[in-house]
Amino acid sequence: MIAFVFFVCSCEKRFLRLASIMRAIQFTAVNQVEVREVADPVPGPGEVVVKIAAAALNHRDVWIKLGQYAGLKFPCIPGSDGVGEVVAAGADVEPGAWVGRRVIINPSFGWGLGEAAQGEEFSILGLPRDGTLAEKIAVPVSQLSLAPAHLGDEEAAALPLAGLTAWRAVMSRARLKGGERVLVGGIGGGTALFALQFAVAAGGEVWVTSSSVEKIERAKRLGAKGGFDYTKPGWAEAARAEAGGLFDVIIDSAGGEGFESLVDLAAPGGRIAFFGATRGNPDVLPMRKVFWRQLSLLGTTMGSPSDWAAMLAGVERHRIKPVVSEVFAFEHAADAFALMERGGQFGKIVLKP
Repeated sequence: MIAFVFFVCSCEKRFLRLASIMRAIQFTAVNQVEVREVADPVPGPGEVVVKIAAAALNHRDVWIKLGQYAGLKFPCIPGSDGVGEVVAAGADVEPGAWVGRRVIINPSFGWGLGEAAQGEEFSILGLPRDGTLAEKIAVPVSQLSLAPAHLGDEEAAALPLAGLTAWRAVMSRARLKGGERVLVGGIGGGTALFALQFAVAAGGEVWVTSSSVEKIERAKRLGAKGGFDYTKPGWAEAARAEAGGLFDVIIDSAGGEGFESLVDLAAPGGRIAFFGATRGNPDVLPMRKVFWRQLSLLGTTMGSPSDWAAMLAGVERHRIKPVVSEVFAFEHAADAFALMERGGQFGKIVLKP
């Protein structure tokens, strides 16, 4: 009998030990991607545990993988986008209010009290805090919203970081008005596609740029009026002629030597909102053109809690569906990262546990 009790207790302990383990995608060093077993997250005060149904990649994850991001630490669990079900609640959280709910996670942490810009405590989910590329994640309950009911898990997972960034750029910073002419650069990436969708929903006349004719054609099916190949000489002059004039709002994330062409394409009083500089800093900033035409250059990053709420409301009101490029199982995470690194996607790349 004693031996039997010992055997049962041992099995129970082994079961509990196994039950406390989950799988997660980890960067173990620069350019080292592994699926590993790690301890289940434990919710702290004011936190919940979300069982992830789907997560999505962002270029931020690629920069971390390549060792080109501030505050690197290894190993780390990347991922800023996620949707899933709340399965546990920590102290100070009423379990009945959240457990069992299908939620989407706001990846913008510690924004601060001001709307003009993020505060000193601002961070993005996925570094330094463990991210969504795991079977479970613990997050403050204040970061949760109910997932839009018209979106499936893969679509909802695609929304958070890119959707929030695009909403702030187009609606909060550039303050797009119906009837204005809009140019969205680098169509095909998640944030650019959201900028296109939000601008179309707001009544803008939207044009796009890409080096891919196929991506321009797909953008037209989402509501773009047309597009331009920015690799062709004289593309800016051709864009002005085909669009019938200059652009009131320009959304950019590339920067680099092409930024001067965007200044040339901005209408008097126009606004250029940019949230990245993948091609580096411009060699020249044509200040005379900027001040003479009264242009506004608007830097923008992520978004505030108010931006988040407005973005979700806009997505639900207009029944906007994120564009999902491809879906990968966790075991094929390396393939998902390779696709993003070569820029082969049109829309968001989603991973599922």
